[in-house]
Amino acid sequence: MAVATLASRIAGFVRIVVLSAALGLGTRLLDTYNIANTLPNAVYELIVGGTMASIVVPLLTRAALTEPDGGVLYAQRLLSLIVYVLSAVTVLAIVAAPLLIDLYAPGFTSEQRELAIVFSRYFFPQILFYGISATAAAALNSRGRFGAPAWAPLCNSVIVIAVGLTYAAVGGSTTTTLDTGHLLLLSVGTTAGVFAQMTLVVWALRRTGFALRLHLDPRGIAIRRIGRLGIWVLLSVVTTQILVAAATRTASWSGPGGITAFQNANAIYHVPFAVIAVSVMTAMLPRLSQYAARSEHQRVVTGLSRAVRTALVVMAPIATAFVLLGPQIATVLFDHGNSNAATVRVLGLVLAAYGLTLVPFTSYMILQRGLYALQDTKTAALITAVVAGVGVAGCAAAGWLLPAEDIVIGIPIAYAAAYTTGLALTAVVLRRRLGHIDGKRLVRTHLRVLIAVLSGAVCAVLALWALAAAVDSSGWGGALLTAAVAALAGGVGYLAAGRLLHVAELRHLLNAALPGIRTW
Repeated sequence: MAVATLASRIAGFVRIVVLSAALGLGTRLLDTYNIANTLPNAVYELIVGGTMASIVVPLLTRAALTEPDGGVLYAQRLLSLIVYVLSAVTVLAIVAAPLLIDLYAPGFTSEQRELAIVFSRYFFPQILFYGISATAAAALNSRGRFGAPAWAPLCNSVIVIAVGLTYAAVGGSTTTTLDTGHLLLLSVGTTAGVFAQMTLVVWALRRTGFALRLHLDPRGIAIRRIGRLGIWVLLSVVTTQILVAAATRTASWSGPGGITAFQNANAIYHVPFAVIAVSVMTAMLPRLSQYAARSEHQRVVTGLSRAVRTALVVMAPIATAFVLLGPQIATVLFDHGNSNAATVRVLGLVLAAYGLTLVPFTSYMILQRGLYALQDTKTAALITAVVAGVGVAGCAAAGWLLPAEDIVIGIPIAYAAAYTTGLALTAVVLRRRLGHIDGKRLVRTHLRVLIAVLSGAVCAVLALWALAAAVDSSGWGGALLTAAVAALAGGVGYLAAGRLLHVAELRHLLNAALPGIRTW
């Protein structure tokens, strides 16, 4: 699953780079495209997305254990409900496109606003495609099948990459004045990618023998129970989307390129989380749900502790690399084609600030799966509301205190404060619910990893200092060389310190990655 996710994320990176080069990093066109393409995801998450992760997988898992047909009829009715609801939501979103654009991007010019409305109306059918894909993926996950949902985004990215390359090849404009052909290429091509992603997941579900059948009457899936659980998930998703909207609005006040710098840095920051943490959480949730259903709380604690510690030993050095090498990473990835050099610089600083967020965000998201497995959506929602409140306040402070060109850099710092708060609250709640959360082992591992990370950081900084006089890191080649050498030095320092400190989780990962070779 991690390999599939890594391949999909690499393709996603290439997609971002291609679109940045074709549409122009720092241009109003790319900002407009990105906002319009964000809206289907935001609406989908608001209506269904959070429910998929926190409610649907546990319910499908229980249905597979208790229903005579292994939960097939239950899954069919659930899919039917999703199709009917999201079809109606898609129509409403198309009608409400102007209001949504004004909500997320008040800093747009009138020309940007009009183009964003047109783009979004082509993009909103993605809401339905995402819903069908997520429901089919949940059905696969409840049956222990994780591969196809992890590979599916690769299809999406490949199609959008082809769209971006074609747009550049035919001489597409970098202004917000597009002719009909270029507009259709970008809008229809982008939505076609999501359709392909859905098609692969549905095909994989059919190959398991699952009959795809819509029921005119989707009742019989305990809609009231889903509603009781879902009302709190809805609160959680609403508050999360409020934070996203606040961050996006704040970035829009940073001028041309602000939104793109924020979103691209956010996309880079989510890659290690998706490859490591999401893979861990996706495989973990059905198992935790089974343990919780059987009241095997000790096994829930063991699973959560192992997941947090495993993710930590990978995320901590990556977070350090973001902090130290953010500008070089941004130059290597985005200093191409029509990209604006000033926007690339800001993006690198935003990525560096995101390094402070990666570890607390990852641990917070993993521990929340413990609450979902216990079907305590109320507490999870209340904690998420607190997280959103801290994050919105931080974004407001960034907008108030920082110069316009630096406002976007304050957003990830606000995120770091918000997720650290959420992590602490979730740990306290789980300790009360489960009796303990393996605290001594977690603290011991965190301290050892911190020392190892600091050792690696010292090695990386020494490498940067040694290269400073000989290599100009402002150019693409120099940035690549500097980042590679510093990352190598930091990685060697981290691994050496981890071995001396006997970080068991790091040893297990290395032995799993290099089977048959004595790595420790």
